Amino acid sequence: MLDIIDLIKNIENLTTDNESFKILKDFERVLDDIDVYVFKNWEDGELVEGPNVHRHTVECKFMWPYENMPDPIGGARLLDYGCKVSYKESDLLVPRKIYKPGDYRPGTKKGKIDAQPIWIVSITMPKKLMQDIFQGQKRQQSEYVRDHIDIDPSQTMTPDMAAQEAMPNEPVPQTPTQGM
Repeated sequence: MLDIIDLIKNIENLTTDNESFKILKDFERVLDDIDVYVFKNWEDGELVEGPNVHRHTVECKFMWPYENMPDPIGGARLLDYGCKVSYKESDLLVPRKIYKPGDYRPGTKKGKIDAQPIWIVSITMPKKLMQDIFQGQKRQQSEYVRDHIDIDPSQTMTPDMAAQEAMPNEPVPQTPTQGM
């Protein structure tokens, strides 16, 4: 069972630890580049735990409401890239909204705790895959910039041209003409 407080602590750790946030961005970049998000409900997942960094892998756990299970074909797509994916049913402990006196915990002014069924999907991804996709994206961006920036050779300036342009225009001395 998961507690909503555990989720808040995990998110708090991400905001304070810059390295974990970078790893999570790389993890998400892989999911995006492999096109996992085109499958039903994958874009609705929420981070529960992670990123947990191991020697050769990174693991993250995500949750979905029970009725919105992510399409298993998206997980199968990750298997093709060397990832490990597991699905597990669990419960999320959430405080009840208070509408009537019966919604309070006895002796407190806090709402009762309800267990909501959820799906937990654990994804273990090789670090090499994350690095390869990151390097490929950087290479693709540099090629895009190189291909789309047109440099006209006639507009490029040599150092001599730049120096001449920086100097004020001086009148050109005229030579006396012969035979006047």
